[in-house]
Amino acid sequence: MACAVSAATLIPLTGAAPAVAAAPACTVEYSVTGQWGDGFQGAVKVTNNSAAKDSWSLSFDFADGQKVTQGWSAKWAQSGKAVTASNESWNGALAPGASVSAGFVGSWSGANTVPTAFKLNGVTCNEDTTGPTDPTDPTDPTDPTDPPGSDTGAPALKAEGNKLVDASGATRRILGVNRSGAEFMCVQGYGIFDGPVDDAAIKAIADWKSNAVRIPLNEECWLGLDNIKPEYGGANYQSAIKQLVERVKANGMTPILEMHWSYGQYTGNSAGCSDVHAGCQKPMPDAKYAPSFWSSVASTFKAQPEVVLDLFNEPYPDRATSTLSEAWACWKDGGTCPGIGYEVAGMQDLVDAVRAAGAPNLILAGGLAYSNDLRQWLAHKPSDPAGNLAAAWHVYNFNTCSSEACWDEQLAPVAAQVPLVAGEIGENTCSHAFIDRVMKWFDDRKQSYLGWTWNTWDCSSGPSLISDYDGTPTAFGVGLRDHLKAVNP
Repeated sequence: MACAVSAATLIPLTGAAPAVAAAPACTVEYSVTGQWGDGFQGAVKVTNNSAAKDSWSLSFDFADGQKVTQGWSAKWAQSGKAVTASNESWNGALAPGASVSAGFVGSWSGANTVPTAFKLNGVTCNEDTTGPTDPTDPTDPTDPTDPPGSDTGAPALKAEGNKLVDASGATRRILGVNRSGAEFMCVQGYGIFDGPVDDAAIKAIADWKSNAVRIPLNEECWLGLDNIKPEYGGANYQSAIKQLVERVKANGMTPILEMHWSYGQYTGNSAGCSDVHAGCQKPMPDAKYAPSFWSSVASTFKAQPEVVLDLFNEPYPDRATSTLSEAWACWKDGGTCPGIGYEVAGMQDLVDAVRAAGAPNLILAGGLAYSNDLRQWLAHKPSDPAGNLAAAWHVYNFNTCSSEACWDEQLAPVAAQVPLVAGEIGENTCSHAFIDRVMKWFDDRKQSYLGWTWNTWDCSSGPSLISDYDGTPTAFGVGLRDHLKAVNP
């Protein structure tokens, strides 16, 4: 099992009157976020308490021969015991009071003692100095001027009418890609991600002028249930997702976390698998684990309003029951649903779990027919005490509602009242004529969309935007890339 170790930072008040304790020039928080066998994952958070810096370099020593094997959000180097983490091109500026985080994977043997001495640009951190402190000085950490998340370019989004707005009230749209992998690799026992998610890989997404990345998750992997290998589940999985979220935000993009595969045995119409475990898309979330999943995810990210929470990938209770009224009732309220053998958590249950955890984050909720049917979404809209709820919709060229006439009839009434996010758009033609039409319809109404998917798959079997993780587009991906660059110059 993984263990977490934190180096506590104590700032003693020293010095005699009239001087007061001044903050250290820099503060470093080091933690081991996961540990297994002969490997571990670590993280550092550096806060600059002095003058602004155009670049930074953090140095510390490992006492027990630990070795950094790979890292992110910094250029990591090691010589003997001495470790150095220097800024990337995109995160070098550190304003007074600003922080930057970076992470790494390392090896260890025998002991894994936490470092206690750190230097930033050659200056010792976590040590107080004494002298007069001006309470109006912007470098005084006791009077912070930067709100949470202000050191990233990702905005905190809020549903206001049928638009998304940021903290200043400016209208925003979610325009980006999906990054598949974390929903299936762990449950299949292969790892956590399908392909790289390091700094270079995430920057390649941003280079398309994407402003959002949707990250599918696996319920059992996040919760670390017994059927998941420990190295890929629980604390290790959560840590990997948190690091990916930080990299997405550091590149100025909105992270969207969604529950993709979940627990519950379903063998009825359109079943994707017969296994009770989270090995495929189920018709609805399960009451056994889904509320706990969202309570945990919401608690983890409630202080990061930049993170959007997408409740469930593609509900299809309409395939299990004979009437739409029963399907929509199941969608909203859950419980015992016709044709589904496990107890269902409805969208209201999941909204309640998120809000009970104290998370104000924007929530997305998709409709029926694998999120392609929103006809009764407004009539069954879950109650949200935070008033921060948007409709999610998915469309591919082979879906039932795949024409402008259908969108005008079924989507336009929803888009007139609440923000509308097309969480997945794609086509299996290895071209982009269809998504061009989708994007135009959404552009005309100033709504949001994300292409499926930023993975190097065969586009005809699973619409793939790229042929390599440097961001080289497929013929399908060219359409999304060029369009994003046009609308997000």
